[in-house]
Amino acid sequence: MKRALLVIDVQNEYFFGKLPVSHPPGSLGNILRVMDVAAAQQIPVVVIQNTSLAANSPVFRKGSPEWELHPEVARRHREVLIEKNWPDSFAETTLAEWLKGNGIDTLTVCGYMTQMCCDTTARRAYHLGYGVEFLSDATGTLAFKNEAGSVTAEELHRAILVTQCRFSKVLKTDEWVGQLSGE
Repeated sequence: MKRALLVIDVQNEYFFGKLPVSHPPGSLGNILRVMDVAAAQQIPVVVIQNTSLAANSPVFRKGSPEWELHPEVARRHREVLIEKNWPDSFAETTLAEWLKGNGIDTLTVCGYMTQMCCDTTARRAYHLGYGVEFLSDATGTLAFKNEAGSVTAEELHRAILVTQCRFSKVLKTDEWVGQLSGE
């Protein structure tokens, strides 16, 4: 098994912008921890950065302070930074090419948001034949309300983790770290 850690959209928008992640508590700390463990274990770290296609977008506008990577993620080791415009980190990016070129067969997913880019990328990875690990406490989301109804951040996160079991091995950070020491 040769894995890579995907750190998806850990950008200021989710901390200081219009989309503040609220659940689960401590998700950023867990993301930083798995980045550090991956670097120490020589697991390639792939950082994904979302960019809105609309020049006047209220979120993820390229060059805005909210678009920037969270400073703690930006200062950590990574093999590659891939910019994306869609929830699927593979769509119209160099991710698949980079993974193939590096012989990766297993992806560990962390980042934001659980139900959007993390879920979409994990499902696509599964369909492309990758083994997928989904870190339940190193992903996160916020409450949503629209014309269809409302859902708390906790309910939304849990529902995605339950359905993600079809596509991924859902793990907590401690389990993932412990698994690495047993390999």
